[in-house]
Amino acid sequence: MKLNAGIITQKLAETKAFYCNVLNFGVTFENDFYLLLHTPDQQAEVSFLLPDHPSQQPLFQPEFAGKGVYLTIEVADVDEEYDRIQKLGVPIAIDLRDEPWGDRHFALVDPNGIGIDVVTYQAND
Repeated sequence: MKLNAGIITQKLAETKAFYCNVLNFGVTFENDFYLLLHTPDQQAEVSFLLPDHPSQQPLFQPEFAGKGVYLTIEVADVDEEYDRIQKLGVPIAIDLRDEPWGDRHFALVDPNGIGIDVVTYQAND
């Protein structure tokens, strides 16, 4: 089984720029109403779809309202990723921090209002 999360948004160009330029995602497939992106290691994908597109059933037409969704991206070295993204001038929504449950992470917000939690899991001793 494979999961592909999908977000319905007007902001396909801004979304593509953010995920490709900031998070180093690649484009798996793209047309005028749909964008499928993959992580740098091509192990996961996320898709974006224009709202109210006539090719889609009503269930897949309403636009995402901009709240209540987050994505977690696990990286090998969150400190390195934090420094890299800061150098790009991308706003950081939650500064780099350690959590008592073992996460070391920071967060960004994509052009659609989706929280992006960038994390390296630490071993709990």
